[in-house]
Amino acid sequence: MDQNSESSGGVRTGVATYVVEAVVAALLLLLGITVVISSWGLGAGWTSDGPGSGYFPFYIGIVICISGAGTLFQALFGKEKNTEVFVDGEQLKRVLQVLIPAIIYVGAIQVFGIYVSSAVYIALFMIYLGKFSPIKAIIAAVGVNTVFFLMFEVWFKVPLYKGSIDLLSFLGY
Repeated sequence: MDQNSESSGGVRTGVATYVVEAVVAALLLLLGITVVISSWGLGAGWTSDGPGSGYFPFYIGIVICISGAGTLFQALFGKEKNTEVFVDGEQLKRVLQVLIPAIIYVGAIQVFGIYVSSAVYIALFMIYLGKFSPIKAIIAAVGVNTVFFLMFEVWFKVPLYKGSIDLLSFLGY
């Protein structure tokens, strides 16, 4: 952990940017290695009728490995390490206020479908983060999802996922 001073005189604490860059680069390198190994198993060579099914992913994996290794080396051994705090506690709290509901929303789509989950997500987001009144939030959430429902299901005839518990089955779509 590094500490940096803010312009207002307060001290920001948190993880240094170069540490975050190194972790992301290591994850990227790991992803590239996984792609290379998997595509090698699929057949990364040239076959009698052309490239094997793993030919292109193999080379893409090599490019990912090279970029991950280069970024990792630069983050750890570069001349100009960025030692500023990547994110402080307040910034992390704001990010988590958006990230955690988004993760729950994605999981809720599997159960309740995209329309119901989106309506609940929009309404709760407006109420808790936007500080809107519940009536305005519910009207906006239902209105937006009604327009999307009409657009996809009725006009374009493109059914979207309605979840394992289809709460909109009474509509006949």
